[in-house]
Amino acid sequence: MKNTIESGLFGLAVGDALGVPVEFKSRVYLKQNPATEMFGFGTHHQPIGTWSDDSSLAFCLAESLCVGYDLNDIAKNFLKWYNEELWTPHGKVFDIGIATTHAIHNIAKGHQPDLCGGFSESDNGNGSLMRILPLVFYLQNEKDIEVIYQKVKEVSSVTHAHFRSIFACFIYVIYCLEILKEKDKFEAYVEMKNTVSVFLKDKKFNPAEIQLFDRILKNDISEYPENEIHSSGYVLHSLEASIWCFLNSDSYKETILKAVNLGEDTDTTGAIVGGLAGIYYGIENIPQKWIENLVRASDIKDLAERLLKNIN
Repeated sequence: MKNTIESGLFGLAVGDALGVPVEFKSRVYLKQNPATEMFGFGTHHQPIGTWSDDSSLAFCLAESLCVGYDLNDIAKNFLKWYNEELWTPHGKVFDIGIATTHAIHNIAKGHQPDLCGGFSESDNGNGSLMRILPLVFYLQNEKDIEVIYQKVKEVSSVTHAHFRSIFACFIYVIYCLEILKEKDKFEAYVEMKNTVSVFLKDKKFNPAEIQLFDRILKNDISEYPENEIHSSGYVLHSLEASIWCFLNSDSYKETILKAVNLGEDTDTTGAIVGGLAGIYYGIENIPQKWIENLVRASDIKDLAERLLKNIN
């Protein structure tokens, strides 16, 4: 399992770092000026290999899971990131979503962690999906789907408590868990759909909400043309774009460059699919120079080792 955690965390951070310099660039712009390598500065004026809040919050979650599952501790780590620069690449926060900012202010006020995230339909940015990956490793041996859903719901709700965000995280976690069983990615995709479908049978969730996920769950998202795949900061777009890039590529490098070149929320699409591609292809498939350029690479390696030790 060791390599899997390391592959996942590095996969996420490298994807994030590749997206940071071109965040907010349009797809049209990137068709003419495609990202082909890791580079620095650009949108946020950050040095090469700098990852964003996406990786920071994923690492804060992983850090907390190193000592067990405690929602209060997870929330405290998010607060420490915001106030004390825990798991920042260069000692300062440079990119943070509106919903996450509101949630962190609620954490600071001492609210119950799973009531800190926004509950309204407008609170469905991709801020919980981008950081959920470490929970996959914690849940790897969990057989009870109800427990998996409950944990995903709690961890998402610290910043994003609307059903849509929670369910997007749940689909992603189930897909990652299938990938960890060393299945082919298409087979794992079919299994994820089956698992989610069985889970939904006795649930009273809002059918209109479930229907929003039809392109992933009822159809084959990989068959949609690129112009029907969106890459904004909306959680559903991020989930669709990530799975689409993953299924339509044959290596880690191809997956990430496809994701980043979709434009708009490039760091987050890169991070979400980077975690998936990292665990599927393995760290040895991530270009070595990208790992070498990554800020705090030795700290990330150490975190992966500690997480492995503490969840086994």
